[in-house]
Amino acid sequence: MEIIGDRRFVEIPGDRLHELPPLLVHHAYHFKRLDKIVDMAAEIVESEDMLAEAAIDEEMLALDRRKLDLAINLVEHYKGLLLHWRWGDDIIEWIRQCEITFESRQELRHLLRGDLWPHAGRSSFVQLLEDKAVPHEDVNLEKAVGLRLTFRQPPPIGCFSNQFLFYLNDTVGSTAYQTWASRNPSPVSDLPPERFTVQVVTM
Repeated sequence: MEIIGDRRFVEIPGDRLHELPPLLVHHAYHFKRLDKIVDMAAEIVESEDMLAEAAIDEEMLALDRRKLDLAINLVEHYKGLLLHWRWGDDIIEWIRQCEITFESRQELRHLLRGDLWPHAGRSSFVQLLEDKAVPHEDVNLEKAVGLRLTFRQPPPIGCFSNQFLFYLNDTVGSTAYQTWASRNPSPVSDLPPERFTVQVVTM
């Protein structure tokens, strides 16, 4: 085991550069019926009394515009959540493919434990993506994986409160990931990034 600073890296025999399967990611999340999603967001705005009622007709028009703006804002936050979830789903699938690769190579096989999948030790693959500085635009990889670990499928917008969409989903995803990663048995060891190559392919 090699120790650099406060991090430990597993030692891999030989000097071979290992090519990992490509990470296939979805660049964006598209709704089949955007109008339906906006209507559902408008119901959240209405049901949670996000705006006070107006007294006169002119104020009613302004209120309706503000409600629509809020609904669109909620949809944008929901869209960001779904994009993170999709990336998380893609990363989890990539980790599965990496496991197959590791199992097929003698010098890598001993690095993976056979515990119930996805074992927290697999967080080393997420750390590897960060170490390799793979392009991920505005997606936080830890939050993405955390959301995927939390939700087996992307929930519909009606499942969420406005508070979750505006404020809580960032911390929920990140906390879920940190809790999962903390289950990794000591000593926590990362994969040396200089020994692996990985390509990101946008779907």
